Amino acid sequence: MTEQASSNDGRRPELRVAMVGHAFMGAVHSQAWRSVARFFDVPRPPRMVVLGGRNPERTAQAAQRMGWDEAATDWRDLVRRDDVDLVDICTPGDTHAEIAITALEAGKHVLCEKPLANTVDEAERMVQAAERARERGVYAMVAFNYRRVPALALARRLVAEGRLGEVRHVRAAYLQDWLADAESPMTWRLRKEQAGSGALGDIGAHIIDATQFVTGQTIAGVSALTETFVRQRPSDGGGMEDVTVDDCALFTARFSSGAVGSFEATRYALGRKNAMRIEINGSKGSVAFDFESMNELWFHDGTDAPETGGFRRIVVTEPTHPYAGAWWPPGHVLGYEHTFTHELADLLTAIESGTPPEPSFADGLRVQRVLEAVEKSAENGSSFVQV
Repeated sequence: MTEQASSNDGRRPELRVAMVGHAFMGAVHSQAWRSVARFFDVPRPPRMVVLGGRNPERTAQAAQRMGWDEAATDWRDLVRRDDVDLVDICTPGDTHAEIAITALEAGKHVLCEKPLANTVDEAERMVQAAERARERGVYAMVAFNYRRVPALALARRLVAEGRLGEVRHVRAAYLQDWLADAESPMTWRLRKEQAGSGALGDIGAHIIDATQFVTGQTIAGVSALTETFVRQRPSDGGGMEDVTVDDCALFTARFSSGAVGSFEATRYALGRKNAMRIEINGSKGSVAFDFESMNELWFHDGTDAPETGGFRRIVVTEPTHPYAGAWWPPGHVLGYEHTFTHELADLLTAIESGTPPEPSFADGLRVQRVLEAVEKSAENGSSFVQV
């Protein structure tokens, strides 16, 4: 571990952060680093020391725009700097393992975007590195931000309290439409060597993790199919380039408790912008959630009298709701970006208390194993594959 920097306010030492990657996720993470100490009583306020990227000019511009002290173009030098305590990885999946393992071995805490890796082998090596680092008080977390949606955190609480009884059914879908136009240009997310998989890993990973988080159960086996609707797309360099990942993935699942689930991930659902939907039915009640109405959780108490029963809408903005008390008065809703601030607040608190943060790299590996099982099942004609 490196020495702590001087406090930014004369009282509390800072946690000095380096981030690799400055596109979509880099911008979201930067916003969270800027705001976390303003709204949460974190033990060590973060200092945004250095931003890493490949192009010197673009990286320097991004660093200035997003509030980082410096810019750098060599991530290997960045993760070994003495003035860095934590490395935040916001790059495509094919680089996660190398950056994370190098940073952990250098004594840096690590936050890594999801999915954890592109393969189970890479994820296993990352978990091994994280376990070795934890023995030295160095921690790693994977960034499944939807765990920090107040409504989903409340759903987890209701399940844990037994309000749903025995979980029987899980239904989850993540529906987007940003790739529905066949003329949309090629992107790294459509190349297997960079992304690992398509809709499956990009957004399917979120509903896999979120349902396991809410139910407290793991997926034990799957039966799946995938499809690629548009096989070629316009390339940046001219001409057409092959799409090498799935456009949609559908699978049924059995959970460790015996509960059954259905999952769908697609980026071709016209009219659906970010419809991450989860419904859980138990022996005593049900919950339902849609991220396009992210401040709402629908709850049905099956023990209510039939004449007054039914789903009721809970606006999850009360001070007693998860995370909501740090923000605005009741009824003043939160947005997508707040989930990342919650993520960092939990991470900073865990690091200072010496508690391994969640979701851990081992949690990320469990998701990676489900992704691999889905791909194997789809390749083998929807056969059942154990996770």
